[in-house]
Amino acid sequence: MEKLVDKVAIITGGAAGIGRQTALLFAKEGAKVVITDVNENEGEKALQEIKAINEDALFIKHDVSNEGDWKNVVSQSTEKFGKIDVLFNNAGIYIIKPIPEIELDTWNKLMGINVTGVFLGLKHVLPVMEKQNKGSVINASSIAGLMGAPGHLLYGASKGAVRVMTKDAAAEYASRGIRINSIHPGYITTGMAEYASEVTHASKEELDAAYPLGRMGNPEEVAKLVLFLASDDSSFSTGAEFVVDGGATNILL
Repeated sequence: MEKLVDKVAIITGGAAGIGRQTALLFAKEGAKVVITDVNENEGEKALQEIKAINEDALFIKHDVSNEGDWKNVVSQSTEKFGKIDVLFNNAGIYIIKPIPEIELDTWNKLMGINVTGVFLGLKHVLPVMEKQNKGSVINASSIAGLMGAPGHLLYGASKGAVRVMTKDAAAEYASRGIRINSIHPGYITTGMAEYASEVTHASKEELDAAYPLGRMGNPEEVAKLVLFLASDDSSFSTGAEFVVDGGATNILL
């Protein structure tokens, strides 16, 4: 049975990786999908894939760190579909650097996307959901928001912020029928894992071996967790952390 029939979902960073796979899965489950991304070419390609499943879809070019862009996304989404039921704050960037090498401009750029982007999504989407007295928000954190690792102060700080922002927002909006949860993936077979392999000089096989299940995850596995949180199946979950990491945070290395 389709789990998101007639629901309207916004997915940031929807042009590739986890965002793209989630958008495709949502469309299969009956949702009207709005994908946003800074990459216009890939966004349009993803839109055509989604429309092949469900014609009710929209792509909007979107810098999540820009408040004007967020206002435009909410305006276009509500004008076309009349409501917003689900927000997946998925857009983010990944940088591994030793602390002394982190330049302030780099810090500000990553925080603008990974942290401010989530805040602005909450700021502008939650009032729409409040009028409906229902909604589900899923914020993409990471296992880097739960544990420490060398070279991860910048990225980990941003994902730790998303983790706690999720709890604060969930506490504030629980009485208004809105659920807000965070997901915490380990390495998933996307461009971010390829980047990590290049920077750390670890092969894919070495990254796979770091996980108790013997492999990294794939975007479809994360998308299924996001679907659960977007759907009514998770109706009693809010302010919670959902870890999808092949057991990595369950062992002491």
